[in-house]
Amino acid sequence: MASIPGPVRYNQTARALHWIIAALVLLNLVTGLLGETLEELQIPAPSHLATGILILLLSLVRLGWRLTWRAPPHAADVSPLLRKVARVTHLSFYALMLVMPITGWIFVSASKYPISMYGLFLWPKLPLTKAMPIVGAATEAHEILGYGFAALAALHIGAALYYHFALKDQTLRRML
Repeated sequence: MASIPGPVRYNQTARALHWIIAALVLLNLVTGLLGETLEELQIPAPSHLATGILILLLSLVRLGWRLTWRAPPHAADVSPLLRKVARVTHLSFYALMLVMPITGWIFVSASKYPISMYGLFLWPKLPLTKAMPIVGAATEAHEILGYGFAALAALHIGAALYYHFALKDQTLRRML
């Protein structure tokens, strides 16, 4: 694979955060959407919770980084419509990477279970009870948004692969 000049690619920090968060999000989508099935395979819910908190923290770092550093420009042949679609998609990802862990944190805070960060320490719970309307709303939102997040991730991955293999452009390589 040929090297791509620096200005066309995202910088190393952006690329590292992208791939780490992407892997964690995919892990949590699988464990969240297939949770009951995976419990039989001894994949515990506490790791899903801890990974959600880790996604939240890394997403805040990524958002801070993104606000201080400009993304490389799209290729000249990318249409204005596709640029807008890419922008909406990225904004949706940022929103979901923040909202999903927060809704999970809300409803787990109202449970009797502690939030263990991979057995290393306990994450603080929010002062909530199951009777509070926000807890029910967060539970519903978390589940519904999980399906939306999975669909958006599939669309994003599919588009990246389409641009790379079918159109043979440099879009995917900007993040490699």
